[in-house]
Amino acid sequence: MRLTTAQTKAEALIEALPWLTRFHGATVVIKYGGNAMTEEVLKQGFAEDVVFLHQAGLRPVVVHGGGPQISSALDKAGIESTFTAGLRVTTPEAMQVVRMVLTGQVNRDIVGLVNRHGPFAVGMSGEDAHLFTAVRKQAVVDGKPVDIGQVGEITKVDPGAVNALLDNGRIPVISSVARGDDNEIYNVNADTAAAALAVALQAHKLIVLTDVEGLYANWPDDTDVIDLLTAAELETMMPTLSSGMVPKMEACLTAVQGGVPRAHVLDGRVPHSLLLEIFTNEGIGTMVMPS
Repeated sequence: MRLTTAQTKAEALIEALPWLTRFHGATVVIKYGGNAMTEEVLKQGFAEDVVFLHQAGLRPVVVHGGGPQISSALDKAGIESTFTAGLRVTTPEAMQVVRMVLTGQVNRDIVGLVNRHGPFAVGMSGEDAHLFTAVRKQAVVDGKPVDIGQVGEITKVDPGAVNALLDNGRIPVISSVARGDDNEIYNVNADTAAAALAVALQAHKLIVLTDVEGLYANWPDDTDVIDLLTAAELETMMPTLSSGMVPKMEACLTAVQGGVPRAHVLDGRVPHSLLLEIFTNEGIGTMVMPS
């Protein structure tokens, strides 16, 4: 019995070998969010995965949002959460809370979990060293632009500080807050931020963790997950996608069109989904490739 268990483990390690060789030194940008970010067991598993990637010679970078944590902090502060066209309306008062939660709470939590394993993670905000520069984004309702406050669209990425951390053997953990040339602070979508950063870093992969198994071929009629599609195929599908999947698939599209060889959407509710995707022959989730 003990031998069988040990042999199964050895087989898993051998299967991982070609992938370990292939991705040695590769930069991988991981968008972290959803249930993987709120359930204790999954949080610890995520931290282990990221450290494993680091120790296996990859260069992981984590970009996170914090929707549920922001909503609960706004509730406590007595600030109502309103959404227009799927985007959180962000007043100056709300922005103070968003910034505090993302950079001061969620970011610290992730850094703390990773650093249980060693002095790896360094927390940053998109404001640091002008990492993300954004302009005010307007929502479109019935074809008309609507002001939704301090919600930003990234116009520029300066990855210098992130590269310096990677070269120093660290794991950057980045909150999706951006600055404007107008000195305004903006809340930016973390999927979009991760894609923009993956392009700027010329990453080998963008991985978006979500709360579904991947992109469904025919949602809601069936739950067959598309395991592979090209950027062109994805573009054709975009108008048919559910609102929750749009920013995630848009991020994958932006990444591969910007020169990132592979983008993936994975189910963050599956323990160690990152390792299953990168180091097994089957992989899980949906992979997007350039056309």
